[in-house]
Amino acid sequence: MKFLIFAMCDTAKVAELAQIADKVAKTPGQKTIAQYACQGMAFAGLPPNTILAISVVDADSNEAIAATQYPMGLAGISTWAVPVLEIPVGRTATAEKKY
Repeated sequence: MKFLIFAMCDTAKVAELAQIADKVAKTPGQKTIAQYACQGMAFAGLPPNTILAISVVDADSNEAIAATQYPMGLAGISTWAVPVLEIPVGRTATAEKKY
C-alpha cells in the first residue's frame, strides 16, 4: 500500500531528520519511492522556521510504517502517514467506476 509520509521539524533538527530518514529508509517491508523537501512555506499555518519533507512510500504493513515513524517521533519530529490510492494517468474515470 502506498503512503505519503509528511515529516515536519524545526530547521535546527534537519541534520537529525536526514540521518533518521536515511536509516529508516532501509526498514524491511517498506520501499521509499521518492522524497521531497519543500522549499518554502508548504501551507498556511506552518510555524516559521519549519521544514516539511514528503516521502512516497510503498509499505507491506502498518508495522513497517510504525517502524519508520516511531524513531522520528522520539527525536521530536512530527510525522503522519496518509494512505493513497494510485490511479493511472488518463484512467481516472475508469478507476472511479471501479469503486
